[in-house]
Amino acid sequence: MVNPLNAMTPASALLTPALPASQWGQVCLVGAGPGDPELLTLKAHKRLQQADVVVYDALVGAGVLDMIPAHVERIYVGKESSNHTLPQDDITLLLVQLAQRGKKVVRLKGGDPFVFGRGGEELATITDAGIAAEVVPGITAALGASACTGIPLTHRDHAQSCVFVTGHRKDGTYTLDWPVLARPNQTVVIYMGVGSLDGIVTELVAHGRSPDTPVALVRHATHAKQQTVVGRLDSIAELARTHAVKPPALIVIGEVVSLYRAEQEAVLRQATKSWA
Repeated sequence: MVNPLNAMTPASALLTPALPASQWGQVCLVGAGPGDPELLTLKAHKRLQQADVVVYDALVGAGVLDMIPAHVERIYVGKESSNHTLPQDDITLLLVQLAQRGKKVVRLKGGDPFVFGRGGEELATITDAGIAAEVVPGITAALGASACTGIPLTHRDHAQSCVFVTGHRKDGTYTLDWPVLARPNQTVVIYMGVGSLDGIVTELVAHGRSPDTPVALVRHATHAKQQTVVGRLDSIAELARTHAVKPPALIVIGEVVSLYRAEQEAVLRQATKSWA
């Protein structure tokens, strides 16, 4: 593993690339999926084999990292709550710098690059710098959690729409469109919201969502250590504390959660093992 702080040079160095533009490399933003390495796409696997360097996040599963050939350079730039290896702007500049030095760069992100993965910001800077770029989608965590718990995100009887939101804004707040999120007959999936769960519950109830609305917390979706906690809006915050639910975890809110059965989740997970 390479220490990214040692790999970095001042941003001013980017003004004088080491190679002429005709010899620059390229960047591929790759979704690593929710954790299970078998959910990686064929194209994503192919790009890992072709890379000169992989710049990866904290949420990339160990099984996916094991697919990176031994000769490929790895740079860890993981960001956890209040603990960022590198600021986002420096990560993006690092991608530009590496490509300008002729590298084929894979930017490996948990889930999908364009679902709360900062992929749009990175792509804009990379292409503005005149560097060739590609995006390989990945299975986002909400889809992985749905498949592994048996909680459908949409259902004819319970939810005619599904909304993905982030519980953590760029400025550190969780100000969301609460009247929209409190509407009935929809599923709301909140990423990065466990740390703000008490406030989220308060706002949803204040804007009309029933306190008895079913809620699920899914931690480490698709991993062997997956944890599922189910309750209601008026009890889920206390259940999260009781079961020590910590990030990374998703909050799934809506009547579809009433379809959850622990026995069914166990069957789904056992069936996955039986195919191995």
